[in-house]
Amino acid sequence: MGKRLRNRVAIVTGSGQGIGKAIAHVFANEGAKVIVATRTAKSGQETVDEILTTGGEASLTQIDIGIADEVDTLIENTVSRYGRLDIVVHNAAIYPVHLIEELPLEVLDKTLDINLKACFYLTRRAVPHMRKQTSGRLLFTSSVTGPRVAMPGTAHYAASKGGINGFIRTAALEYAKDNITVNGIEPGYILTKAMAALGDKDELKQMEKYIPMGHMGEPEDIAYAMLFLASDQAKYITGQTIVIDGASTLPESPVVMEMLG
Repeated sequence: MGKRLRNRVAIVTGSGQGIGKAIAHVFANEGAKVIVATRTAKSGQETVDEILTTGGEASLTQIDIGIADEVDTLIENTVSRYGRLDIVVHNAAIYPVHLIEELPLEVLDKTLDINLKACFYLTRRAVPHMRKQTSGRLLFTSSVTGPRVAMPGTAHYAASKGGINGFIRTAALEYAKDNITVNGIEPGYILTKAMAALGDKDELKQMEKYIPMGHMGEPEDIAYAMLFLASDQAKYITGQTIVIDGASTLPESPVVMEMLG
């Protein structure tokens, strides 16, 4: 086990699978006490059990992160149990695909509640505890979709992720004097169960043709970047996002990829 997050208390939302699960594992391996905050208890408990098996410390909180009252309870229970709160990672998100004119309003509301509004819910409750400690890390999983690129059927998702980037910059200014940093990661194509559901093996291989590095990223690629931002090594970085996409957003068009061979 490493020691970069020794004795620090970290909440990781959406950590029952994919990127969030990888973040929870990496943080625990570096000594953090991890609260696995997820809507599905079964997958969340699997993450907890895996961490405990490897000698780490973790506990489960089942939560709908899009409901403010549940977030309030999450924060208060965490501080009551551990006596502090050092790191909050908001990674939970939903990705329903609907064209704008066909987008049900309830889907729009749910997407914004979980992906974007939860940033506000978590921050406003976590900051007072971090302020008492004169330090803290607020971290967010954004996306290249919205801030940098777009695709049909994802306007609501893109808007939520673009909103996260705006939130990061503003919150960084508001909390800089409190020694609380606010940063995020913009993942590109990361091979998770959700990504795998978008196509079969051959279709995913076709997508990889347009990634300059030639393959999709792994959840751990995001997790280790989050670890850096959560650590003391990133104590002077705030209001920033890191793009992790294998250079997929760099080419002007698919033609460039054909030129590269």
